[in-house]
Amino acid sequence: MFSNPARLVTRYAKDLLQSRRGPGEPPVVGGGIPWVGHMVQFAANPYAFVEKAARECGEVASFTMLGQRIVLLTGDEASAVFYRSTDEQLDQSAAYKVMTPIFGEGLIFDAPNPQKSEQLKMLMPTLRAEAMRQHSTKVVQEVDDLVGDWRDDGEIDLVAFMKQLTINTASHCLLGREFRYELNTEFAEIYHDLERAVSPLAYHWPNLPIPRFRQRDKARARLQELVGRIIAKRKSQAEKPSDMFQSLIDMRYSDGTKLDENEITGLLVGAIFAGHHTSSGTAAWVLIELLRHPEILRRTRAELDTLLGREGAIDFNSLREMPTLENVLKEVLRLHPPLIILMRQVSQPLTVQGIDLNPGDMIWASPPVTHRMGKHFANPYVFDPSRFDDPRNEDKNLMAYQPFGGGKHRCSGSAFAQFQIKAIMASLLREFEFELCEPAENYVDNYAEMIVQPKSPCRIRYRRRDKSTIPTQYGRVGAPKDVARAAAAAGCPAHAHAAPEASSDRTTKAAGEPSKSLRIVVDRALCQGHAMCMGEAPQHFEVATDGTLTVLEPEVDADSRAKVEAAVRYCPNHALRIE
Repeated sequence: MFSNPARLVTRYAKDLLQSRRGPGEPPVVGGGIPWVGHMVQFAANPYAFVEKAARECGEVASFTMLGQRIVLLTGDEASAVFYRSTDEQLDQSAAYKVMTPIFGEGLIFDAPNPQKSEQLKMLMPTLRAEAMRQHSTKVVQEVDDLVGDWRDDGEIDLVAFMKQLTINTASHCLLGREFRYELNTEFAEIYHDLERAVSPLAYHWPNLPIPRFRQRDKARARLQELVGRIIAKRKSQAEKPSDMFQSLIDMRYSDGTKLDENEITGLLVGAIFAGHHTSSGTAAWVLIELLRHPEILRRTRAELDTLLGREGAIDFNSLREMPTLENVLKEVLRLHPPLIILMRQVSQPLTVQGIDLNPGDMIWASPPVTHRMGKHFANPYVFDPSRFDDPRNEDKNLMAYQPFGGGKHRCSGSAFAQFQIKAIMASLLREFEFELCEPAENYVDNYAEMIVQPKSPCRIRYRRRDKSTIPTQYGRVGAPKDVARAAAAAGCPAHAHAAPEASSDRTTKAAGEPSKSLRIVVDRALCQGHAMCMGEAPQHFEVATDGTLTVLEPEVDADSRAKVEAAVRYCPNHALRIE
């Protein structure tokens, strides 16, 4: 009974702490130090700390760090308050001052909400559907270029490889030719110095005179100098490139004001963070999890071989017909979401589960904690891509499945990130076989950093594939029978990872079935203006250059239903539905 006195004392202290809670007060995590609070435990392992807090206190837990009260919200109900509250209720900017030295003063999180909204909309043209059609071929080109020096077999550090590949693809697709081909090495070094500055310490003291932060400031100044040179160079060019850089040069605020060099630099950095900052670790985990689960790897490769063959194009259309690979990516994002915490500061009083959130409180959401809750995900610690198939659809609860955040502030680069990773994996798996160099259990998340990556070193072996095993013919694999055929050819059981076919079978009424009126419904709080819907059903949707969506025809008839269903299915933010 008294074999562990320390545990008994800890339990007594915790019970005493909870018994002193007032009405509306959240449960308090025990073990803090006066004023310092839980900063030491959090800095040592951010995920272990927030997981422990949620496990001990429930879906609403509180603790302090350096005198600041923080309330952790996990689970779908509490998370809905985090994601659905307005900017007037929860201030995103106050929570992310860590990014001000990186993006620049007056940019994004350092800008008033109306100005921040305008700035974020300026990034959208390069993330819209029409631009995305060009990005996939650029990604494939970057993969081919980077593996061009590979021998027939060898070893690589997967994390280092994916970091280089995703910085190449993001700069090529989002920033322009100058960054990719003229400044590639220097820009990679600059970006590395900016990225390293996102640390737990920076959330509280972003301007401490330490080497890491001094390097960040020097890199930011150098980047703005390079941006100024490119702007001057482009002014003298008769023919302007069509990329995000030129879009920002030409962009105007609503009052007609042009962006200055500081603003263009900051928005470019914001775009590259959205396009690369979280993608490299996710891409590495996709390959690791496939190698950990050989049967899922066989199904994924069979799907790709059936769809692409030896020479089929990896493009915008084919990337949307890879349901098995897409489910693998979704499951990686569930188990290995790149961000441990998301933050806001309370501006107006709120209540969640009977607990008061007061102005000045910092509130956090934690995707990896919510993603491991059994009430939202069956066998949550098991890697199971089939959880996203019909009828389970465990990603449909947008407040529970939150790898890119949620609500109006869901990461606007999520669609690009997923296309980028799928294109990378399709290219690599068509050309190479891979295997882990270490036992599978040695590949773990590095939770010492705020952006989660597999822990380094992360070695894998590669071997060039025998192309004679790949079909010469290729085509759609959306139908279940096609996936079953591909699975049988790969020597593994058939699996229903296929997306439903957008065919006439889906829209034909059964004999005697009464006609039903169907109508498009838009969740305006979720729409970010990616314009995927307009690309699928232009007779029903129009998205202006500022991202404003207009539903031209809300009624859906039998002839247009398949197109509207495709628009609903491909909306990155799940802002559309049919009723």
